[in-house]
Amino acid sequence: MASYRIEWKRSAAKELKRLPPEIIKRILAAVDSLAENPLPDGVKKLTGSRHTCRIREGVYRIIYNILSESVVVEIIKVGDRKDVYRQWL
Repeated sequence: MASYRIEWKRSAAKELKRLPPEIIKRILAAVDSLAENPLPDGVKKLTGSRHTCRIREGVYRIIYNILSESVVVEIIKVGDRKDVYRQWL
């Protein structure tokens, strides 16, 4: 299986920078693992979208699109679970 390329939306990168440094490291590790396996254990597909998924990292959520035809994982949103869905939907 080919390795996926990780792309960050500018807004997602800004959200990541606002988080505490220890959380940033954990989220970056989780995102890096998506390059090898874009559907790891614990992934949930979001209702209403065929390509949008989310993974958990503690109380934080990483929402991303899997673009299989171009072999890209696009990170859309990163944030606390209480806020991330409200702003995304």
